[in-house]
Amino acid sequence: MLQNYFTIALRHLSRNKAYSFINIFGLAIGLACFILIATYVLFELSYDNFHEKGDRIFRLTSYGSFGGEAREFDSTPTAAYPTFTRQFPEVETGVRIYDVSGFSPMVVNYKDKLFEEAGFLFADSTFFDIFSFKVLRGNPNTLLDDLNAVVLTESAAKKYFGEEDPLDKSITTNGTTEYRVTGVVADAPANSQIKFDFIASFHTLEGWREEIWSSANFTTYLQLNSPNAAPELEKKIRTYMGTALGENMPANSFLTYVLQPMRDVHLRARVEGGLEPGSDIRYVYIFSAIALLILAIACINYMNLSTARAAERAREVGVRKVIGALHNQLFQQFLGESTLVSFAALLLGLFGAYLLIPAFNQLTDRDMTFVFLENPYALAGLIGIGVLVSLISGSYPAFMLSGFQPIRVLKGDFKTSGGGVQLRKVLVVFQFAVSIFLIVGTIVVQNQLAYIQNRKLGYNKDQVLVLPTDGKIRQNLERFKTEFEAIPNVQRVALGTETPTFVQGGYSIWGEGKPQDFQLGVRALAIDKDYVPVLDMNIVSGANFTDADYADVNKEDYKEKYYRFILNESAATALGWKSEEAVGKRVSLNGRQGEIKAVVEDFHFSSLHEAIGPLVMFIDNVQLNKILLKLDGDQISSAIAALQSKWKALAPHRPFDYQFLDEEFSNLYDTEERTGRIAATFAGLAIFIACLGLFGLTAFAAQQRTKEIGVRKVLGATITDIVTLLSKDFLLLVAISMLIAFPVAWWAMNNWLEDFVYRINVSWWIFALAGIGALAIALLTVSSQAIRAANTNPVESLRSE
Repeated sequence: MLQNYFTIALRHLSRNKAYSFINIFGLAIGLACFILIATYVLFELSYDNFHEKGDRIFRLTSYGSFGGEAREFDSTPTAAYPTFTRQFPEVETGVRIYDVSGFSPMVVNYKDKLFEEAGFLFADSTFFDIFSFKVLRGNPNTLLDDLNAVVLTESAAKKYFGEEDPLDKSITTNGTTEYRVTGVVADAPANSQIKFDFIASFHTLEGWREEIWSSANFTTYLQLNSPNAAPELEKKIRTYMGTALGENMPANSFLTYVLQPMRDVHLRARVEGGLEPGSDIRYVYIFSAIALLILAIACINYMNLSTARAAERAREVGVRKVIGALHNQLFQQFLGESTLVSFAALLLGLFGAYLLIPAFNQLTDRDMTFVFLENPYALAGLIGIGVLVSLISGSYPAFMLSGFQPIRVLKGDFKTSGGGVQLRKVLVVFQFAVSIFLIVGTIVVQNQLAYIQNRKLGYNKDQVLVLPTDGKIRQNLERFKTEFEAIPNVQRVALGTETPTFVQGGYSIWGEGKPQDFQLGVRALAIDKDYVPVLDMNIVSGANFTDADYADVNKEDYKEKYYRFILNESAATALGWKSEEAVGKRVSLNGRQGEIKAVVEDFHFSSLHEAIGPLVMFIDNVQLNKILLKLDGDQISSAIAALQSKWKALAPHRPFDYQFLDEEFSNLYDTEERTGRIAATFAGLAIFIACLGLFGLTAFAAQQRTKEIGVRKVLGATITDIVTLLSKDFLLLVAISMLIAFPVAWWAMNNWLEDFVYRINVSWWIFALAGIGALAIALLTVSSQAIRAANTNPVESLRSE
């Protein structure tokens, strides 16, 4: 019986090659899209699941207010982990991690090998006890116990030592500090938020060995004795911090610490920053929905074409029923055909997705493996999806075909039901509504990204090259500036703690006329006198820093130091002054006494997701981690070549590794850009699959109306008349799809844009462009078949009449 069903199914598929191709190819594309997106979703959801103690590991973040709005930030002080371990029995242990590359990448040297390394971390000796990174060489219990101990990943060990045994060998960082290799671990998995090439002993960090609360520069994780201990522990921490800091906290200020499960950090992080830029759980939901919708569109193609061609199989059903075939047998046969088509498409889709994984990794900026061939549960789930697709796409056609009445069919009195026609129309409307929704979404995302790139930031990010410094370079910064400024195509050189794209330094400021215990939380950075001019910042009152200002802060006696400050407009307003009133006012920034020299126009110093807050720039000669060079826009290549030559002479211990400021700015929006690329790709595939089904339906409609078209041509109908006759019904369905898709897309995209403080409006032209595009694509699809039908010789179609 099954062999008979299989034979009949193959005959039917081979007899109708075009429709079989559309069915299988359309479903294969839909399933390939589903498999690729499912791979991405499963990868995102798997972040940090490999840690054996993962359910008890929590990231500690700071939450507080210093006279301003309360906010949460990812960095914590050195005192938090050891203090909480001693004070609270819920905390078993913890680890502090410092990412030195946040300010300046570490340069690692071994013999003749010299590389700049972004993955250089410092961590407590508990690191490998808490986290489940596989130790390949060395004693896991003592890897980071000693000062200047360092652990390398397998890739880093091969990079520097080749086939040598790296244990007990020494590497040098930034040309100054030697580290002894105490172990080798497997490379961090791609789905780990903690990625590294080197882990050095935390106590190697000079100046950070004491337990202090006043400076927060570290990522802290705590291992609790129970996954459910976090809520009660947070309450205890809040109470403890209120008592411990007590009188040291300014009025209207507070500071506490909150916990977030480690496995939630990647997708549900409440704060920006951290060891790796996170994603967003909402994008997982969005892409999951896109995967299901694309699969639904592909299934609808099969349903529509199968039911539309019901008349061709009506006589077969009638004959088989007359000779004794039962309803259930016919239902099983037609469902078996659907299963055959679905699993043929599944195999093609699986093979296609496997081939596309490298390209998909580039599109998503991920390093994913093909989980469906590695994980038996994932493969079983995919087979289940194949069965489900067979049932969804095949049940209705099988039910309809097996239900034909043999007497009416064999008497030639068979017609497809009006209900079936209406269902096909509804399904076509659904297909194009989904496609149009995705088109609108893609346009909105791309326009928001264009708006971000073109928005006036308050500084000029173009043709600004950024170089990192280190301890050696900072000892001789003035010579670097002088040598670089002598290069013809370098217009000006500036120094700063950070670039303006994402200022992270948290400070508090007191202002003249305020109560002594007043403190306003601000972001701040040290700069030199060229920083403001290099970035074309607009001074609205006062004047820029001068050499005299630098001399006042460069005095050896700390008591004689006198600082000058430049505030942004938001900081001046928060202190209660207009811009012109602020100049000359006395202020104190974390103990730095001085006066306001100028006020600059507000500029964006963080993501456009956030409103511009108060910012302070002060002239100083410490921790100037960045060199910013304004280049001649017409001679960038020659300028870079000259800079590289100077750099080799001035800093032979460090590779010439630069980045442009506009690239650094673009990196802030990697998640949105990735979303836009993925959405655009799958929106195109969705409308292609929908048009594939529309193509098949149009071809079938033209075939069914062959004689009608012949009569109309004999009576004088033009090609335009015939094309209009066959196209108008389908184009009407696309128009109805727009009416459904537009309001849903408007709501969804406005909801997405709410994450941006600075955003575009979802304008009417976006919907017009999407609608015209969808109509044009549908018209081209329908017209190709309609024109072919219109050009058929009427003599051929009417010969049998």
